[in-house]
Amino acid sequence: MSISLKPLGLAVALALAGCHQAAPPADTAAPDAAESAPVATQAAPAAAAAEAAAEVAAPKLQDAMRELWHGHIVHARDYAIAVHAGNDADAKAAAGAVVDNAKQIASAVGGFYGNAAGDQMLTLLGGHWGAVKALTDTRAAKDEAGAEKAMADLTANAGEIARFLAGANPNLPEDTVRGLLLAHGAHHSSQVTLIMKGDTAGEATEWTAMQAHMDMIADALAGAIAKQFPDKAS
Repeated sequence: MSISLKPLGLAVALALAGCHQAAPPADTAAPDAAESAPVATQAAPAAAAAEAAAEVAAPKLQDAMRELWHGHIVHARDYAIAVHAGNDADAKAAAGAVVDNAKQIASAVGGFYGNAAGDQMLTLLGGHWGAVKALTDTRAAKDEAGAEKAMADLTANAGEIARFLAGANPNLPEDTVRGLLLAHGAHHSSQVTLIMKGDTAGEATEWTAMQAHMDMIADALAGAIAKQFPDKAS
């Protein structure tokens, strides 16, 4: 299989041009324990992935992955804030930005694994965003049944992405990746709840933790790709 870094370079360029890093609110009070608990249950697999990614062999790839994956949470956060504010125009723009970012991530994956894999990654990321968007909308509407379904969809999607990545790269154990993605989904859930409650202090703390966890996921992926393609990643 011929592997090219050009799609990755294009994705990074687009990410640098189109993604902005939102600053967290100034207050830093901790979120409610009930909101933080789901994240704590994933600490073990997340820690294992962090240790595995500690020696990233391709710093440029690591930076690119961090930029791309941070774009996802920045725009998803923008969407939740806009929905809470009742700003339909901003919500629509943020949702479009999430989709554009997903295309950039899929392009980066396709650069290593081929167009078919990139297309599959885009479909899976679409499922992830669909669940996060539904969770945001239903929490805003106080639709508990809808929110429960969205969380179930988010959990199922985490397993699907984990199977896909583990199948593509032997350096990504499925259980570990699933644990990372479940923790990521828990961060989304906690953040959306805090935003809808108007708890800016709690959300600020959650946002800081969410960004650190996004680095963990990006680093795990970058490290695994660098090991799989040592002559192609830098």
